[in-house]
Formats: sequence, structure tokens, C-alpha cells
Amino acid sequence: MDNCLFCKIVTGQIPCTKVYEDENTLAFRDIDPKAPSHVLVITKEHFGAIHEIPADQGSVIVQLMNAVTEVVKRENLVSEGYRLVINSGENGGQMVPHIHVHVLGGRSLHWPPG
Repeated sequence: MDNCLFCKIVTGQIPCTKVYEDENTLAFRDIDPKAPSHVLVITKEHFGAIHEIPADQGSVIVQLMNAVTEVVKRENLVSEGYRLVINSGENGGQMVPHIHVHVLGGRSLHWPPG
């Protein structure tokens, strides 16, 4: 998608601080972190949200979660814990209409999140 912020990050038009990258996913530091470790993990292919992934492309979710697992390990969050957040739509708090997982950790995360 031409005007998608995250698509521009994928193509290198907008810089980011990469944490992890593979053929299908990209993980980078959030520019407005809500925890000491706050990484966004995105699909390189544009999907607005989870529900937009066609059923016959379910491997996209597996690839995304594999990348999340790699980020959790690289950020040393396994032993202390972490939170994964996927927002969808305006009322769900999604700021960029491109599927992404927030990986948050490095401090105590309270519930409910707000």
C-alpha cells in the first residue's frame, strides 16, 4: 500500500531501528515506547489487520509469531515475562492500519492495560 507508514519502513523509505528481519517479517523499536523494551513486529506484505489475512494464507500468522518469538529471545524477555498486543481498528487502538504485534517488556506490566 503506497501511503502505509509501515510499508514505507519495509521498503526503506522511512528509517527504523531494526531488531529482527527475515524474508516475511520485520521487527523494529517503537518510536514512542511504552516499556523499556517495546518492539513492533510486522508482516512485510500489507494486511490491515488479522481478520484481513485470507484463510489460505494462514502461514502469515505463523511467520509473524515466529518473528515475535525471536524478538522475545533477542530482547531477553523470556525469564521476566512480556506482553503481546495486537490492536485492530480505531476503537481497538490501532494507529497504523498494517498488522503489527507490540512486544512489551522490561518492567512490570499492569492489568487492565487501559
